[in-house]
Amino acid sequence: MRKVVFLLLPGLHLLDLAGPAQVFSTLAGLDRPVELHHVAERPDVPTAQGVGLRARVGWPRLGSDDLVLVPGWRTSGPPPLATPAQVEALTSHHERGGTVASVCSGAFVLGTAGLLDGRRCTTHHSLQERLAQRHPRARVVPDVLYVSDDRVVTSAGIASGIDLALHLVTRWHGPSVAASVAREMVVYARRNGDEPQASVVLRFRNHAVDLVHRAQDTIDARFADPLPLAALAASAGVSERTLTRAFTEATGLTPLRYQQRLRLERAELLVGEGATAEAAARAVGFQDARMLRRLRARP
Repeated sequence: MRKVVFLLLPGLHLLDLAGPAQVFSTLAGLDRPVELHHVAERPDVPTAQGVGLRARVGWPRLGSDDLVLVPGWRTSGPPPLATPAQVEALTSHHERGGTVASVCSGAFVLGTAGLLDGRRCTTHHSLQERLAQRHPRARVVPDVLYVSDDRVVTSAGIASGIDLALHLVTRWHGPSVAASVAREMVVYARRNGDEPQASVVLRFRNHAVDLVHRAQDTIDARFADPLPLAALAASAGVSERTLTRAFTEATGLTPLRYQQRLRLERAELLVGEGATAEAAARAVGFQDARMLRRLRARP
């Protein structure tokens, strides 16, 4: 059971907390076990929007698969300070292999814990200069939604916490599960962080054509298998011509090109993790690396 711990500081923004919390609770509803915990210095936590929250004072036992996330707070007036014990909990969790994250001004807590030193990070656009001044060893990246660097994940303001959380779901369970969570929440699944492009699954899910979503679900789950167009169309209950037309209009790709892009993306990930091009090609369903090289060479 993966644990997600929200560290709540006084004056936090509700959406900084609620956005990621909704992502992870939706994930749990899709039979991907996750346990949400809310911890604070005191049981009663005031918010910037005037709604009081209740939290636990003690921390759950955490492992390397778990996440600690710090929501941001209203930036006018003196900022709330994390206690030495909270800072130590963040540092220790990361040192043990865990992931830490922040939304908006929550990055300042990670900075206080020394977790931004030498790492790329971001925060709300109005706070980026202040973050860089207060933590000069941090490499603050402007104008992005989120940044991930060595299990330290930071996001910009407010709603970008949803993008950060979907990124983490993608990392844990793959882009198909993240797309399912986003679709359940009725949010865009393609907003990306600072990478040149979003994952294939997320990038081509920005449409409302249920027929195409169903076909994509099949391809996402079986992209390494042979998927004849006739079988794919039959599973969707339409003709090959209808599927191809709808798929191309919704995504800009044919079903085959979509499957190839999924294979290429997965193969490049495997190569990045140390696999040979030949082994990666076979793992994603190609007979050898020649097709992989051909697809890499395409614009």
